[in-house]
Amino acid sequence: MPSTTAPARPPVPRRTRLRVGVIELLTDTRISGWVERAYAHVLTKQFASITPQAVAIWCRQLGHHVHYTTYYGQADPRRLLPTDLDVLFVSAYTRSSGVAYALAKLFGRGRTLTVIGGPHAKAYSADCARYFDVVVRECDKTLVADILGGQFDYPAVVTSGRPLVDIPTVEERMPEISASVFRGGRPTPATMVGLLSSVGCPYTCNFCTDWNTTYIPLSAERLEIDLRYVSTHFPSVLVAYHDPNFGVSFDQTMSVMERIPAGRRNRYIMESALAIMKPSRLARLRDTNCVFAAPGVESWGDYSNKAGAGAKQGREKLEQVLGHFEELGRFVPGLQANFLFGLDSDQGPEPVELTKEFIQRSARVWPTINIPTPLGGTPLFDQMHRDGRVLKAMPLPLYFTMHYPVTTMKHYAPVEYYDHLIDIYDTIASTRMLTRRLTAPVLLYLRLLNAVRTLSSRADAREFRAVRRRLLTDPKLLAFHEGRSATLPEFHQQRFEARMGDYAELIPRHERTPVLDPIEPALVGRSSVTLRRAV
Repeated sequence: MPSTTAPARPPVPRRTRLRVGVIELLTDTRISGWVERAYAHVLTKQFASITPQAVAIWCRQLGHHVHYTTYYGQADPRRLLPTDLDVLFVSAYTRSSGVAYALAKLFGRGRTLTVIGGPHAKAYSADCARYFDVVVRECDKTLVADILGGQFDYPAVVTSGRPLVDIPTVEERMPEISASVFRGGRPTPATMVGLLSSVGCPYTCNFCTDWNTTYIPLSAERLEIDLRYVSTHFPSVLVAYHDPNFGVSFDQTMSVMERIPAGRRNRYIMESALAIMKPSRLARLRDTNCVFAAPGVESWGDYSNKAGAGAKQGREKLEQVLGHFEELGRFVPGLQANFLFGLDSDQGPEPVELTKEFIQRSARVWPTINIPTPLGGTPLFDQMHRDGRVLKAMPLPLYFTMHYPVTTMKHYAPVEYYDHLIDIYDTIASTRMLTRRLTAPVLLYLRLLNAVRTLSSRADAREFRAVRRRLLTDPKLLAFHEGRSATLPEFHQQRFEARMGDYAELIPRHERTPVLDPIEPALVGRSSVTLRRAV
């Protein structure tokens, strides 16, 4: 792919007070239509992360002028930021990486130092380095100070080399919380305030970027301070635990939450392995005011230990998981089950039929279906890359639209795979399931949320059908998804451009093939990594 050696970047201006922008990209597309608007304001907006807020706080504590914002599809993201920034920090998921790259080009032209962090930077550092001056893998206040102090040669891929455990309190984050999840400076019925009780994960799921991170419970005293602050000042808001795996230190975490008087505990939501939510623990979830849990079922043929099913697979696992969710539902009103479909362990119609049966028998449980995506730095990526099964020309912003596999499937041809996806999503989005969700014995907020998600799933099903029709008539698209062609088909070029909108021209076609090779980051200190920059 054409590229050029990165031009010399100007040093960070030697001013006492820098103009710093921090933006988190929660989506990659502008809102269009009332369903998307409702989804964005009710759900997407509330996913503001803690680390970008911490970066804004650290910059402010270091004496700089800071403008923090989040993009959830509400406006042109460039217009959400001042135009005269000295430094721009961008946090992005892979799905929003195209917008991140476009912002790097737009602000880089104005001699702004550009920095990217977040999940995308961790997974695809080398690709980020084509556009950003600094790519951050792991972050802390010391590293932010070094970036602002001009301690790196650009472009650089850097890391603090340690997990982030010293996180600003909710009270310290209030300006950022207000700017991201409040409306007009006040919380809404949908407002969620993010907390962390732990970092890292004890599991080694090969598809997860936390597969090799150490699980660390965070300060119990700090968690109690945050819970008391939120319960005193914002008793009606939801607390959203951003832990990669909540409740691994179950007794310790519950004990902290139980220090808040029963009548003052905020409702909270969390994501956890199903195995952690044992029957003996469910009453404590209810009593601490857990209102939503999102356990991972993952697959009917794999990851059964995490789902608490031991060696059980197939129908035997289905019956145990259904029983577990039914028991869980007696204590926690809102439930979500996370599935992966298209793993190497999946073959034939059985996984589809089992997933459909789970959906039909569990109207109160929202099913999330994910296409397995080999994230950079994971064992799944390494294996798929070695086997030549990664579709290397696919632009990274299309990796997480949930519509396009980025690998060849082991047991499903492309058209067959889409047939199965359509079958699953038709079940999720059926009028019968919509009616059952609207009448389910759960909180009104959760009924309305699941109704919006049902309508959004219908849009997903339409896109699956569009891809399937094109596969039957477009030999180049079929050859690409069968792994017989390394050329990105026109269909995906157009989908990329449609998602990027006016920003598409900033990422021309010759730049859309990603750099997937890993790169070792430099620890805190001056970097001598030689990288290549897109024009």
